[in-house]
Amino acid sequence: MIRIRSVELREIHLPLVHFFETSFGRTYNRKIILLTVHSDEGIGYGECTASEEPLYSSETTETAWHMLSDFIIPRLMDRDLLSASDAAEVLSPIRGNRMAKATIETALWDLEARRLGVPLSKHIGGVRTQIPCGVSIGIQNSIDELLEKVRREVSDGYRRVKIKIKPGWEIEPLRAIRAEFPELPLMADANSAFRLSDTALFRRLDELGLMMIEQPLAHDDMVDHAVLQKEMETPICLDESIHSADDARKAVELGSCRIINVKLGRVGGFTEALRINDYCARNRVPIWCGGMLESGVGRAHNIAMSTLSGFVLPGDVSASKRYYAEDTILPPVTVTPEGIIRVLEFPGIGYELNWERIGRATMRTRQFTRNRVISD
Repeated sequence: MIRIRSVELREIHLPLVHFFETSFGRTYNRKIILLTVHSDEGIGYGECTASEEPLYSSETTETAWHMLSDFIIPRLMDRDLLSASDAAEVLSPIRGNRMAKATIETALWDLEARRLGVPLSKHIGGVRTQIPCGVSIGIQNSIDELLEKVRREVSDGYRRVKIKIKPGWEIEPLRAIRAEFPELPLMADANSAFRLSDTALFRRLDELGLMMIEQPLAHDDMVDHAVLQKEMETPICLDESIHSADDARKAVELGSCRIINVKLGRVGGFTEALRINDYCARNRVPIWCGGMLESGVGRAHNIAMSTLSGFVLPGDVSASKRYYAEDTILPPVTVTPEGIIRVLEFPGIGYELNWERIGRATMRTRQFTRNRVISD
């Protein structure tokens, strides 16, 4: 039984060590919501993965703050949950807003694992004690700058490189990488920047031996992706189109993709991620963990999810230092020279929060208690 006693929302601002550019634009700073949930049995932490602008999805940091404050937290405050997984059902009448829901849902899984005295990875049924790491590289100012970043990441041991692409920045950057690194596991992420009329361009990418092309077409599409996949040898990976295990089933049955990216925020938390993992493992569909420029709290949850049986490809779970000079957790996440992250064996997410750094980054807070006394 989980009886929530209080919840704290905290908005922090963290500068990236280097801008990160996708087909949506450049990000220099992250506005992140951290959530702390208290019960009589313990404490748990979650992080909202929504972006500052409604470009990747319709959610933003600001909409998530509103939904958590006015709907999600009050609904959960009124309930005694049998387990963390019950939160998804309690919140199901609220349509969409999965990133906001996942913020507290993941915190409840952390709380439950801590109460049981087990690592979160084991609590959700993870089967790995270490995970292979890939890296995501944003659009750069030049191909030379891109190649320099790829060299650095390969020398640091990362086992797979993903680059962001957009119209006009696709074939030549990928060709340049492939010319220098002919055996490198390499993939491209379009973030919905292309159309089915670009099929000829994607056929040209078949020549480069890519692991996959991620979400080339519209964010809510499965039908055109199925048409495109029939025209390509390179596997399509769906990201934005997959919000649930049922979406995964439809995509697989339609032939829209051969690989699926799972993000905790996009699917609403661990409960749905576990359903997707089970479906894909049964049907031999490879899955991997995507990234949303998370700070350490979100990164720790991603590490736990990546230990599940279906996560057979290196994900975008990399070292803290790639994004933040000082992270929100202690110790920061590190990657070995062999390109792996070792899963910590401490209860819950396995990391302590770096409250001194979080305090310096805090812009606002809000407290919620079971008797609905709210203070800012």
